[in-house]
Amino acid sequence: MRYAIVIEKSDNNYGAWVPDLPGCVATAKTVEGVQKRIQEAIEMHLAGMREDGDPIPPPTSQVHYVDVAA
Repeated sequence: MRYAIVIEKSDNNYGAWVPDLPGCVATAKTVEGVQKRIQEAIEMHLAGMREDGDPIPPPTSQVHYVDVAA
């Protein structure tokens, strides 16, 4: 499966979250680090859902960009 992730810059690090998996988040000092950690978090989140017998939600979020004048 392929889930969309959102990466945001804060003052001290980067945070990532998954719109289709509420509560699935990660942080790291770099973009590369947070990408690795959110992938691990997704895998762990899905494993926990399977273990609990919860249905795995299909990826439904889409990412698009809009160009606007600055």
